[in-house]
Amino acid sequence: MNEIRDMLIIGSGPAGLGCALYAARAGIDALVVEKNPLPGGQIVNTTEVDNYLGLPGIGGFEMGDTFRRHAEKMGAEFAEDEISSVRAEDGIYIVSGAKAEYKTKTVVFAMGAHRSKLGIPGEEEFTGRGVSYCATCDGAFFRNKDTVVIGGGDVAVEDAVYLAGLCSHVTLVHRRDELRAAKSVQDALFAKENVTVAWNSIPDEVTGDGVVKSLNIHNKETGEKSEVPASGVFIAVGMKPDSDLAEGVCDLDEKGYIIAGEDCRTSAPGVYAVGDVRTKTLRQVITAVADGACAVTSAEAYLREH
Repeated sequence: MNEIRDMLIIGSGPAGLGCALYAARAGIDALVVEKNPLPGGQIVNTTEVDNYLGLPGIGGFEMGDTFRRHAEKMGAEFAEDEISSVRAEDGIYIVSGAKAEYKTKTVVFAMGAHRSKLGIPGEEEFTGRGVSYCATCDGAFFRNKDTVVIGGGDVAVEDAVYLAGLCSHVTLVHRRDELRAAKSVQDALFAKENVTVAWNSIPDEVTGDGVVKSLNIHNKETGEKSEVPASGVFIAVGMKPDSDLAEGVCDLDEKGYIIAGEDCRTSAPGVYAVGDVRTKTLRQVITAVADGACAVTSAEAYLREH
């Protein structure tokens, strides 16, 4: 492509679609490049979203489709392609895809991130039907029920503390005999009377009938097997940003997240990071969409100056 766009947005999750909407409204010549035909990113795997303002109980697939149609209505353009590299050249960015090469004045990285999975039987089958990777997203669905959290780091322990305020009982399953979370978070956990920790325990299988009923585990020291009754199984064993395209373009932190503040500016001029791929505290649909708006505001200023 010889045409030089004002903006190229890589990814069509809530952050990328929010960016597309605001860019279209601002009159910025932007193109969203998506490798998957279904818009919405991770949210399409969620059966029900109950924490997005004004859309209570909407399905994840429906939410992604609604966001996409809104952006298209405002004039946003889309192309289906898988991007392999981004490089700076003569003051613009060359973005190479499997189908085409794109030239643009600004780039928005909106590739998202993915939760690390256990790979045990029942995990895929019950995802969205009791298995979750986000306690703040889905915890309210398990109010006054028994739940399990798997992991031992800050996120897992924080999830267990959060769920303890909603659920009848929470079992934290951890493969070691001590937690890796910060002491302050551990203190909050151990102060909860409705939390049990299954030490040295490995998850074997999620079981159920249509929905989750229990988690089978075994103690790695004794070999003893047990069944933990639960309506919800929350997996918090790590998250990996999909930031490979940004390597060599802008700065990443030690975990691979693109370093960018609330204005979504990265260390590279004209390059922005939005949603789960950037450094931030809260990774939710509502903050992802907000990032899209912030990135466009920053890009507008950059485009005026250049």
